[in-house]
Amino acid sequence: MAIEYLKRGKPEAERSEDDAKVRSIVEGTLKEIETRGDAAVRELSEKFDNYAPSSFRLSGSEIAALMNQVSARDMEDIKFAQEQVRKFAEAQRASMLDIEVETMPGVILGHKNIPVQSVGCYVPGGKFPMVASAHMSVATASVAEVPRIIAATPPFKGAPNPAVIAAMHLGGAHEIYVLGGIQAVGAMAIGTETIDPVHMLVGPGNAFVAEAKRQLFGRVGIDLFAGPTETMVIADDTVDAEMCATDLLGQAEHGYNSPAVLVTNSRKLATETLSEIERLLKILPTADTASKSWEDYGEVIVCDTYDEMLAVADDIASEHVQVMTDRDDWFLENMTCYGALFLGARTNVANGDKVIGTNHTLPTKKAGRYTGGLWVGKFLKTHSYQKVLTDEAAAEIGAYCSRLCMLEGFVGHAEQANVRVRRYGGGNVPYGEAAE
Repeated sequence: MAIEYLKRGKPEAERSEDDAKVRSIVEGTLKEIETRGDAAVRELSEKFDNYAPSSFRLSGSEIAALMNQVSARDMEDIKFAQEQVRKFAEAQRASMLDIEVETMPGVILGHKNIPVQSVGCYVPGGKFPMVASAHMSVATASVAEVPRIIAATPPFKGAPNPAVIAAMHLGGAHEIYVLGGIQAVGAMAIGTETIDPVHMLVGPGNAFVAEAKRQLFGRVGIDLFAGPTETMVIADDTVDAEMCATDLLGQAEHGYNSPAVLVTNSRKLATETLSEIERLLKILPTADTASKSWEDYGEVIVCDTYDEMLAVADDIASEHVQVMTDRDDWFLENMTCYGALFLGARTNVANGDKVIGTNHTLPTKKAGRYTGGLWVGKFLKTHSYQKVLTDEAAAEIGAYCSRLCMLEGFVGHAEQANVRVRRYGGGNVPYGEAAE
């Protein structure tokens, strides 16, 4: 295989060192929240956001006042985006059926899909007000019929962001808190004197939020381990450098550590994209962020064949994968590890981020190898049940069960089966040797 890196990102060892620092800070902060509750949350909000209102939870009148500040055009756009997200989530929900089957005469097995009973939705917003994240978490939880949905977002420039609050409210949040970072996810998961803890945390965030969710996992459920935004462009000579460079930098502006990777079988496209990125970084208003991301985490990989491109892409398992080739559907059929695919030059990752209807909370750091992104099914727990309706079935299953328990040495287990055989088998133990 001939795979060549025209540009490489930061070495893995340096990235791991950064992660270790974050881990230590998060661990100490969560202990503070657990020990000191509201007082710790207030101190953290003052320290990091310079924000300390009398109550972090917005009242109904405060929500209404903030929504009144949103222009009619912006409100219409928010409602349109939520409608797309809801439509797709509703279709996904309809695909998840409760089942009940009779596996042998008198034995009924089934499962029910039950909503998680309380969810905390984190909506990032300290640097950019992430209106779309409210649709992805809050509205999707609402479609799943979660009975208690709480949402938290940091203040934006010292105050609640009206558009984000509107999106949370329209999405179906029952409680809205203006809180950011570790203090928000910690308070929602651990609980304080004024915030009841939730059963599950969802939503993207910075490295500290992602690490807090990782450390809280087990105490509460989480959607997935979501690190910094990642994007990959898989392209051949059917597209040009402007398209590739725009799609790479469009995601690199998320943060200082957002990997952006071009995988191509065209050396000409690769070199022209590198030049185009340099040109765009001179005029992009978010170039301070995007250029740092590109310098430290940008990569350009040239392959000989489409099979090599596929192998590289599956190995990297990027969060967003923009495919612009003469065989987009071939990649759809054959790719196995990614967050979400964006097929063809007519669509793009920003569509998925903001409006088209698929969920934008997606796996990063190779998690696409074992999980997909947030969807309505993440808010549902599939619980099984069983019932035995006839004496004959109780005796027959009991006999098998007893023998299998004894095979493992579990005598008490076997007796659970034996008592049913004796009681429902009419005094006769089926299969003679079963349960004596």
